[in-house]
Amino acid sequence: MSTPETPQEPRSADDGTPADGTPAEGAQVSEAEAELAAQRLERERIERRKAERQGPIEAGTKLSGTAADLLAAVRAVESGEKPSATVFEEARPAPRRPAPEPVRRAPVVVPEGPAAPAEGTVGEVREVLTRGGAPVALAAAAAAALGEGAAELLREDPWQLLRVPGVRPEQADGFARALLGGEAEPGDERRGRALTVWLLEQAAPAGHTVLEMAALTEALGRQGVPGPEDAVRNAIAEGDVLVFQDAVGEPVGEDEEQPVRVLVGLERCALAEESLADGLARLVSSAPKQDGAAEEWERAAAAAEGSAADLIRAASGHGLVLHTGGEAALAEPAALLDAAHGMGLRAWAATHSTVGRERFASRVQGPGVTTVAGLLSGAEGPGRDPEGALAVDLLVVLDAPQLDVETAALLTESLPDGARLVLSGDPAVLWSVGPGRVFADLLAARACPQVASRRPDPGPLGELVSGVGVGELLQVEAPEKEVVIVPVRDAGEAVHRTVQLVADSVPRAIGVPAEETQVITPGHGGAVGTRVLNAALKDRLNPGPGRFAGFDPGDRVAWSPVPGRTLPGRVVGADAEGLRLDCAGGTVVVPRDRVEQTVRHGWALTAHQAVGSRWPAAVVVLPGDAVPALNRPWIYTAFSRADRHLSVVHGVDQALQRAVTDIPAKPRTTRLPALLAPQLPGAAE
Repeated sequence: MSTPETPQEPRSADDGTPADGTPAEGAQVSEAEAELAAQRLERERIERRKAERQGPIEAGTKLSGTAADLLAAVRAVESGEKPSATVFEEARPAPRRPAPEPVRRAPVVVPEGPAAPAEGTVGEVREVLTRGGAPVALAAAAAAALGEGAAELLREDPWQLLRVPGVRPEQADGFARALLGGEAEPGDERRGRALTVWLLEQAAPAGHTVLEMAALTEALGRQGVPGPEDAVRNAIAEGDVLVFQDAVGEPVGEDEEQPVRVLVGLERCALAEESLADGLARLVSSAPKQDGAAEEWERAAAAAEGSAADLIRAASGHGLVLHTGGEAALAEPAALLDAAHGMGLRAWAATHSTVGRERFASRVQGPGVTTVAGLLSGAEGPGRDPEGALAVDLLVVLDAPQLDVETAALLTESLPDGARLVLSGDPAVLWSVGPGRVFADLLAARACPQVASRRPDPGPLGELVSGVGVGELLQVEAPEKEVVIVPVRDAGEAVHRTVQLVADSVPRAIGVPAEETQVITPGHGGAVGTRVLNAALKDRLNPGPGRFAGFDPGDRVAWSPVPGRTLPGRVVGADAEGLRLDCAGGTVVVPRDRVEQTVRHGWALTAHQAVGSRWPAAVVVLPGDAVPALNRPWIYTAFSRADRHLSVVHGVDQALQRAVTDIPAKPRTTRLPALLAPQLPGAAE
């Protein structure tokens, strides 16, 4: 990287973090509505999969102690009995069923939004919350989460309040003590069950589809549960969670038992991961539809160059192909899409965000680019055929590392027989905000062709980012100030320098206006988090009284219609209906009561929020208190959001070097590799 510059020199950065939110109404079908429809499909799929489950979960290895108790619990639940702690008779592994054909669905009708709970139910819940000293503002959320009998359920089991988003164990404990008095004890069976589910719910946004038994019981112990194993056993007995045994490695000898690990997970994550494995196996095992002569595919490949030709050839004969590369490598799936269109195929590409959609659409010659949420809901894209499958012959999913298991399962289930699926993305960026590491698991499994782009990102920025991807923080030559380091001593100086860069230095020295410069910082809180930076940037760039919930016309915002999805936009006005935003060229109206939960100022984002988008200039802020949050994928993602210029406001000393060289992505516990192995014999262990 270049030598430090004075505060007047340009800088830039980009970052993103997930924020919770709910759909908002708009003048057109919105990202939120599309996501809601996709979530409804997921619920329908889970119900269907639950109905398909027949008999107990089989496990065929000798177990003792906790593992045996857990297995006994599962079998007892599925036979309708309360499990005991005794060891059940052993059973040999049942052969895994072949990958089922997907169940075709009718075309999706995009819903207006989630149905609000009945006012009577909300009123009853409000009374119970008042008795327990809980905020009455939780009434609507509790009624929505717990259903029609929410009030009675809370009376009988106050710890069910943990199912309401945002409620923490200490708050549920206080609520339980107020309702139950001396009966509310740390070892209460109801408390243990609720905490078991809560911990797994917290693990899902962190990327885990399951937790190992030891990790779960340790976490329960930290919450003061005196009998963690019993708590998990009771949660299994009530059907709140599922337990699994996955083989680990190979048996040592002919007479040796194969090692297993005991995993516990939520039903929705477990069923999604099983469905995804089945769908991927179907794609890998089935030959693509003969929709074009081999000669046409070969002519298209011959007309392409380098790894673009490799990608076209791989897609011509395989149902599933993985493609890896950075921003410049997007030219290769674009070439594949153009070639498929030239052969008359129904070819579409789907991106993680609307910003990514617009960027990729400029690379292809014809139509055929949508968002994943819009594709699944039917709000945009090709729609579905009479059998309910997506009307595509080839689907290219970009930003593939952002796919969680639930979304990926919906995509694979929705593809018709004989279709081709190409998953394309940069494996070095941050993974999905949601359960699973689908793209990384598939790359590791080596169960299908993989095409690695030989097209590096150009210039000093490309050199810097490529080095970070392989664990090296390079000193790059930046004669045009493409990369600038701004050292700072404390949080106050970091905020001052960041505002100076965005408002003055970058526009003056680089020619990138403030509205095209994105600030990225590790988190929302802290002395240099998004809240503080956005307040300072608003005061400098668009001062105003914040007439509508803190926002004024012209404010840059980040709107999160659903958890894990962030859309950059700008405030254009407000009226009785709500806050009006311009997001990716479309008008969105966020209802007044949803603004606080779903809209943030957007001059500064986190790296998770910024994934899938790029800006001409980015200012990455690394304050001293950010050290625990830094790792290689975070640095890679933040640095790679800049097209022309990157400024790094640097206050972490040697921690930046250590993060790049020594701290990889945080591990995630998933079952996809174990589920794929018996269905795809060629998959790597």
